[in-house]
Amino acid sequence: MAVGSVDVTGGESVYCINQTQLEAAFRLARDNPQSAPRIERLLTAIENDLSRNEQAALAFVLIDRLLNSAA
Repeated sequence: MAVGSVDVTGGESVYCINQTQLEAAFRLARDNPQSAPRIERLLTAIENDLSRNEQAALAFVLIDRLLNSAA
């Protein structure tokens, strides 16, 4: 049975990411000698294996899990 495409665009805003958080994330992903290569490897695999909508779904699920998990 074929699965139809699910559009994950549109709708009202749910999560807010501020500029400081975004800058810190990019520093970790680009500049950190331990984290940057691991993050880049996973990003490449995700971009090769998942469609755009699947990538968006993964991002939303990860953010939600982080927000709802204990630090």
